[in-house]
Amino acid sequence: MKLNGTQLRSFYISKSIVFLLVICVFSCQKTSKVESEISNIDVDINIERFDQLFATSSPSDLPDLKQKYPFLFSKRYSDSVWIQRMNDPIQQLQNTAVDSVFEDFANTESEIFRFYQHLKYYNKGLKVPRLITLISDVDYRNKVVVTDSIVLIALDTYLGTDHEFYASFYDYIKQNLNKSQIVADLATAYAEQLIYQPKRATFLEEMIYFGKQLYLKDLLIPFKENNEKIGYLPAQYDWAVDNEFYIWQYFVEKELLYKTDRKLLSRFIISAPFSRFNLELDNESPGRLGQYIGWQIVKSYMENNTISLIDMLQMEATEIFNNAKFKPKK
Repeated sequence: MKLNGTQLRSFYISKSIVFLLVICVFSCQKTSKVESEISNIDVDINIERFDQLFATSSPSDLPDLKQKYPFLFSKRYSDSVWIQRMNDPIQQLQNTAVDSVFEDFANTESEIFRFYQHLKYYNKGLKVPRLITLISDVDYRNKVVVTDSIVLIALDTYLGTDHEFYASFYDYIKQNLNKSQIVADLATAYAEQLIYQPKRATFLEEMIYFGKQLYLKDLLIPFKENNEKIGYLPAQYDWAVDNEFYIWQYFVEKELLYKTDRKLLSRFIISAPFSRFNLELDNESPGRLGQYIGWQIVKSYMENNTISLIDMLQMEATEIFNNAKFKPKK
């Protein structure tokens, strides 16, 4: 029996669909197996609510607090400063706000637990540090601080986008001051420690560096939405996905990839109200679209190459890009 052109096209399309379905099923089974293994990992999580301890302490409790948390009390300040802080109306207002938002800490604690399970899976030698919550006078540039032995989480930087403490902040900053972002910020902090890429001179190197961070988030917090991983609102993430081809086309046509112009960072890499293509559509775009494209390149590289996660994290940006076979979505 001889097939005509239309029948041949239908035959090959059907075969392609079946092939894609097989790949999808295999990938889902593999992911499910990994997640099952991760769910059985035992990690000892104990979150110390220093914010509450300090809020309910009296001056007579100060010596004990300093003994248990010496790293939180600078020796530059006398005890009178800390005692004054205990009675400070602004401090008390912050205490009340944090207590209100984090009255039920169970969901946040559950997400932190799941995050460390995933981190332990990919970093077998991990020792879970002391996890301590505190109040930082809304220092949103240092929401999470991670060391080998101690992790500090400033709860007053996660009170919600519309909280009165953030009234003077720009919208692109406020949108990530939600408690749903805590584990995303934890993942970022750990990613910065795990990634070795000292050379970040070109725009491509910056994109790949942040692409590595976001790919790690795919692994460490798969239970979070993609927009939360990159710190976008849902509509902003959708805009990036819908315009991925045109963003990439712009980067290529303007020959930006190997440029060392640091102005490209403020246009497409660091936090900003929007990305700067110098076009009328700029105000519609989210900031940090260079990070988004870097994420897609790294994902494409890992899908098309057989390599360990650790080796990829140490790899040069150009090697990843040259072997990524990246094709932006149209």
